[in-house]
Amino acid sequence: MRGKFITLEGIDGAGKSTHHAWLTGFLKSLGKEVVATREPGGTPLGEKLRTLILSEPMHLETEALLMFAARREHLDKLIIPALTEGKWVVSDRFTDATHAYQGGGRGLKHEKIAILEKWVQESFQPDLTLVFDLPTNIACERLARTGNAPDRFERETSEFFDRVRDAYLQRANAEPHRIKIIDAADSIDCIKKKLEEIIITVC
Repeated sequence: MRGKFITLEGIDGAGKSTHHAWLTGFLKSLGKEVVATREPGGTPLGEKLRTLILSEPMHLETEALLMFAARREHLDKLIIPALTEGKWVVSDRFTDATHAYQGGGRGLKHEKIAILEKWVQESFQPDLTLVFDLPTNIACERLARTGNAPDRFERETSEFFDRVRDAYLQRANAEPHRIKIIDAADSIDCIKKKLEEIIITVC
């Protein structure tokens, strides 16, 4: 039996990385064999591309092409093989992030992203996408409190993240069967309970 592919999305600072770790553990407690991964990255080549994408200034279209290059490798080397073996794959970001960041945030035309998406993925999509939604000002405050050196995306303006957030919400409205909004301003316990309720529906 094919496994399930779950992706976590949201603007930087929304807390999805924390819930990524918890969700992986929760699925394992349900008896699922789980592969945890991230984008860009997930493979040796993907991680090298991640370093470039997060640190080097580049043309917007170069950025999008590198994202999809890493994604093609990710699908071929990790995601598809794991799903075929019946494993569940939980990824910190996938193609919705490209629509939100390169599309909504940076203004790359939807048509160009759609062409790359079709080329790299054909009809492949996540079984479930969880968007952790949080007002931009709160997300920025959370990022500042981490004390970590910000990457090239985390240094963007609040207006940029407003556009990214809007793009996520628009995609959720367009695909409510796949994309579920999680109020990331809720308490950790409330978020976990919500996640449990959603996950049970796809098990």
